[in-house]
Amino acid sequence: MPHLVLLYTPDLERDADIPGLCRALADCMLEQRDDTGKTVFPVGGTRVLAYPAAHCAVADGSGNFGFLYANLRMGSGRSKSVHNSVGDSLLQVLKSRLDELLQERPIGITLQIDESTQQVFDAKHSTLHPLFNRPA
Repeated sequence: MPHLVLLYTPDLERDADIPGLCRALADCMLEQRDDTGKTVFPVGGTRVLAYPAAHCAVADGSGNFGFLYANLRMGSGRSKSVHNSVGDSLLQVLKSRLDELLQERPIGITLQIDESTQQVFDAKHSTLHPLFNRPA
């Protein structure tokens, strides 16, 4: 963890660089630091996944309306200031990467951050983490 999942109207697939957006969001997450300067998210656990909605209806259907929902799920223990800083940074990336489209037509963007505070099961198996946890 953290996992950032994007769900968007399929029209954004043809009008936006979704792979580039994913990379920019992941890079933004990896740049985040807490109040002590420590990285907020582990490199091997950082994931951004994007899915066009198979079916959708936006607003009243009277226009060419787009929508992107971003949900970041992170483990517990980070401060409120980290939550706000991460949220502000991710929203800025979303707005800047989608700016041309936002200027052309109405598109809604929602970003939510959830903190995992009560896990009932959390299993992990990864060959990614060892790649980034080696001593320098």
